[in-house]
Amino acid sequence: MDQAVVSNNRVVAGGAGLVGQIPIRNLWLLMLYDSDLFRVLGGTMVALEGMPDNLPDLVAEILVHAVEERQRRQFSFGFQQNHAVLCRVRGRIDVLTTERRQLLSRGLISCRFDELTVDTPRNRFVRAALESVSRFGLRRDLAHRCRQLANSMKSMGISGDVPTIKQMSLDRFGRHDADDRLMVAAARLVFDLALPTEAAGASSFAMPDRDEVWARRLFERAVGGFYEVVLAPAGWEVRRGSALQWQIEHATSGIGAILPHMRTDIVLTHRPSGRRIVIDTKFNSILTSGWYKQETLRSGYLYQIYAYLRSQAGRGDALADSASGLLLHPAIDQMMDEAVTIQGHVLRFATVDLAASASDIRRQLLRVVEPHGAA
Repeated sequence: MDQAVVSNNRVVAGGAGLVGQIPIRNLWLLMLYDSDLFRVLGGTMVALEGMPDNLPDLVAEILVHAVEERQRRQFSFGFQQNHAVLCRVRGRIDVLTTERRQLLSRGLISCRFDELTVDTPRNRFVRAALESVSRFGLRRDLAHRCRQLANSMKSMGISGDVPTIKQMSLDRFGRHDADDRLMVAAARLVFDLALPTEAAGASSFAMPDRDEVWARRLFERAVGGFYEVVLAPAGWEVRRGSALQWQIEHATSGIGAILPHMRTDIVLTHRPSGRRIVIDTKFNSILTSGWYKQETLRSGYLYQIYAYLRSQAGRGDALADSASGLLLHPAIDQMMDEAVTIQGHVLRFATVDLAASASDIRRQLLRVVEPHGAA
């Protein structure tokens, strides 16, 4: 790939419908693969993958349907801490405020108490998603339904204050509110979709710089999410961010503080067939200029995947002894799928064309985990 996917180590808006050289629709597709919505709906998402240009409309339809279902069965409630001056004790007495303001002399008391409310961070998040997605240039009828539902939630007492990332990270689903999962998953994807949509000039959402780290992490998570949903039903175990241990002997006292950690991006294991694939995703050109060759594989990446494989061999795990490695890069209009066997491990170097159609991207992701050379 002569031109890297990123330019000057930064993903930049490359024109209408593009971020760098990647079509906006395919960034949406990567965000779909990375999202909780893809996991919640599983195989039924195949229909969405074939229509990435309409993905905002389709995600909005899922969100609207989920919100309407919850509205019919009542939105989930939660407890919110309040502080008020009352004429009777409720909850815990705020002694300091009561004394400082001399409330008892007036027959009042300051209390802190938990109150059941529909104005929870989760419901505020969903309302904000409805308002946001209505500005994505949706079909007129769908945008109207989004605004209508957002106004309905407002009339129920759900405020428009968008919860913080910290508040949403603490959100947990219980058995009584498990039906909220689809609604929240669709809302999360709405906010993810706001990032590339803003890059194309279709909205005005504030967003972080789209640098190489952001793009690489999205690619890594999207590939892992895709394999979790598509391969797990076929008996594959999918692990992401797995830590590997060095086979250490005769270590000095200070080596532990300076020895680098090994952490893989994705490990696929299929025990019935005895296959294990260690995948490392990158977000730059798979080839670079070399000392003695015009183009060569990046030696650092080759050494890295080799270390992942050889460091785990010889420990009594037959799957590790025969594991294969895959370096997976994105490519724009240039494809590569080469392999070599080194000390019993197949090392494969492949690309995925992020400028291709959604169905082609899906086929490419499945092809690179098949045995090399398989039809």
